[in-house]
Order: sequence, then structure tokens, then C-alpha cells
Amino acid sequence: MSSSCSFRITRTAEDLAQTITALSQRLVKLEQRQEALELQLGSNHQEPPAEEIAMLDGVEQLLRECQELLDNSQQIEESEQSWNQESDNLAA
Repeated sequence: MSSSCSFRITRTAEDLAQTITALSQRLVKLEQRQEALELQLGSNHQEPPAEEIAMLDGVEQLLRECQELLDNSQQIEESEQSWNQESDNLAA
């Protein structure tokens, strides 16, 4: 009876050792693959040309100007509404 139990423990330990070995090998392969992908991404990453940066800066400036115009027009509209309400109140 004890030899049967000992055999099962030994067999289970061997199975666990094989599983751990297989997992370790997979982990090493995944780490190597990750490293290769990181190197590939690093080599593909390049700074955009100066012309493109200048163009994007110009677009950003235009967006800011448009936002300022929208804000100003909203303030003017609110002022006109307030003035119209005051005129209506005085007329009444």
C-alpha cells in the first residue's frame, strides 16, 4: 500500500516538474518575442519631419483662433440678449 502511494507521489512530482519545465520554456519564448516586438517598435518609431511639425503647429494655431472667435461671438451674443432684455424692460 505504501509503495502504491509512493509511486503516485513520485509520478505526480514528475508530472509537476514536466509542467513547470514546459511553462518555463513558454515563458522564455514569450519574453523573447516581447523583446523582439519592442525592438521592432523602437526601430519603427521615427520623429516626424520638421515640415509636418510646422504644419501641425499651424493647424493648432488655427484651432485656437477659431475657438477664440467662437468664445467672442458667444460673449457678444450674450451681451446682445442682455441688452435686448433691458430695452424690453425699459419699454414696458
